[in-house]
Amino acid sequence: MDPVFEQLYEQYHDDLFNFLYYMVRNREHAEDLVQEVYVKVLRSYKRFKGQCSEKTWLLSIARHVAVDFFRKQKRRQWVKASEWSEEQLGADEPMPEEIAIQNEEIQLMYRCLARCTVDQQLVLVLRFIQSLSIAETAAALGWTESKVKTTQHRALKALKQHMEEEAEWEEWRHEKNFPGMSDASNIALSSCPW
Repeated sequence: MDPVFEQLYEQYHDDLFNFLYYMVRNREHAEDLVQEVYVKVLRSYKRFKGQCSEKTWLLSIARHVAVDFFRKQKRRQWVKASEWSEEQLGADEPMPEEIAIQNEEIQLMYRCLARCTVDQQLVLVLRFIQSLSIAETAAALGWTESKVKTTQHRALKALKQHMEEEAEWEEWRHEKNFPGMSDASNIALSSCPW
């Protein structure tokens, strides 16, 4: 393997996978898309001019791959609960109650993020999960810095609104959860989006 490619792989593989996983919310799809990114990198590395960081360049390619994926799907992906492995939890495992609360919060964030536009999702993931600066995010997306700032502002506002709506829905659902109803009825009611 080419040493430059090997270095890129070792240094940025986790960032690429995490970015794509947050976008498509499916481990298998994310792994496939990472492979597509590496194919594009191998084909185009000689044209890389160094006008931005390698990470920004790779995330830009990943963004295009994700957008192509969404176009092929012809629909937006909705959240599926994350599957946690022992490796992800680490040696200092939190208590089961803490894990349950964290998983609920993560699922809530995913549901709300999925309700944002694709552009808003891209900006939120790059800025707050990948920790890119405004300038790096703009370079990765091929946008101006002002467009990134505007999209970020609108994304945060939309995310807040979606979270408030989710909270209202949960409150209403719990109010309507009658003790005489079967567990199956309560589960069916809780899955209704109205």
